[in-house]
Amino acid sequence: MPAPIWQKKSQATIDETMMEFMAGEDIILDAELVAYDIQASKAHVKNLQSIDILSSEESQQLIEHLELLDGKIQSGEFKLTAQFEDCHSAIEYYLVNQLGELGKKIHTGRSRNDQVLVATRLFLKDAVHQAIELVTQSAQVCLQQAEKTQQIPMPGYTHMQRAVPSSCGMWFAGFAEAMLDNLITLQSTQQLIDANPLGTAAGYGVNLPLNRQLTTEELGFARIQINPIYTQNSRGKYELAVLSALSQCLLDIRRYSWDISLFTTQEFDFVSLPEEMTTGSSIMPNKRNPDLIELMRASYAVVQSAIIELQSILSLPSGYQRDLQFTKGPLLRAVKKSLQTLLLFPKVIAGTQFKTETLKAAIDTPMYATDFAVELAAQGMPFRDAYQQVVERYDELKARTPEQSIQQRVSPGGCHDLMLSELNQRLKQLTGF
Repeated sequence: MPAPIWQKKSQATIDETMMEFMAGEDIILDAELVAYDIQASKAHVKNLQSIDILSSEESQQLIEHLELLDGKIQSGEFKLTAQFEDCHSAIEYYLVNQLGELGKKIHTGRSRNDQVLVATRLFLKDAVHQAIELVTQSAQVCLQQAEKTQQIPMPGYTHMQRAVPSSCGMWFAGFAEAMLDNLITLQSTQQLIDANPLGTAAGYGVNLPLNRQLTTEELGFARIQINPIYTQNSRGKYELAVLSALSQCLLDIRRYSWDISLFTTQEFDFVSLPEEMTTGSSIMPNKRNPDLIELMRASYAVVQSAIIELQSILSLPSGYQRDLQFTKGPLLRAVKKSLQTLLLFPKVIAGTQFKTETLKAAIDTPMYATDFAVELAAQGMPFRDAYQQVVERYDELKARTPEQSIQQRVSPGGCHDLMLSELNQRLKQLTGF
């Protein structure tokens, strides 16, 4: 194992057990971050050249070898193994091994503190960008389904009891609008985290005139994160913001999944799913199980657990504390699970097929009572009197149909007026297409 990059020649041999504990699972987790670390390292090299710490030739050599390393990691030729503390030390080890004394120069003016911050920040920016694209797709597919199914009646429920006639279009449109709100949250989060921490070193700056605007532009950040102390203090805070935004998306997916879990039961029998979205039982030949839906429903718990874990760790004073290392595992796992779930959600929406006849048969006469009470109130009868009249005039409800009920629901957003064009316009405003 190479000596830790921080070890002095005079120090005693490091206890392997302690090193293993302190390194934890960093080297495994860093497989997700190493490409971003290399990207940031190239920007840092250009920064050092711009202030004459590196010559043009030295800068070119370092960048070429960083790009070679990136390719070797992608091909599997260079592996992040337990011999390294983390991806940062692995990169430095490779450069020193290839370039000797020149490789040792790359860490001038930076700390592993701002190194991990910028790699994580780039990772989060990429993750939020992917989430925005996937949530946009989900909103689009929901709106397409709403358009196709707006005339199909279905029972509406409150307290898990049949309440009033609704429509499949309204159900899909509800999730479409939820995804639009999630886009707003994600875009706001994207704006929040779009700040460059590189150049703040260990949290107090360095005695070099670093060109932080250069690295900000090189790495595609919108602004510099200015104060070094706050930059360190924002570690965990920005991560929580991203997880919170992702959790809002998964909260809606959980509710969608819950509905589908109920609607595919034999007791409801409202929905059929494509066979590839279900699995068989290991013992019961008669069963098909919505395992995919149930696992998507559980994904929210993974993100919530990560949020709680990070919040527990972040009871810290200002400045860098090694406790922050333990935020990496839950963060990466939660982001991965979120993006996996978001990737599948548009496919599930498109695969949700309602059974028209079963839905219509589930709408019985008592479900028209609210419509009748409102009609009487619209004719001038006080609503509480109309409420009582419905009970006495119950027989008048029997001739009604589900189709009539949803056509008469003319309040904006109601079954007859889902305002799909307005929802599509909002989507266009949020996404630009």
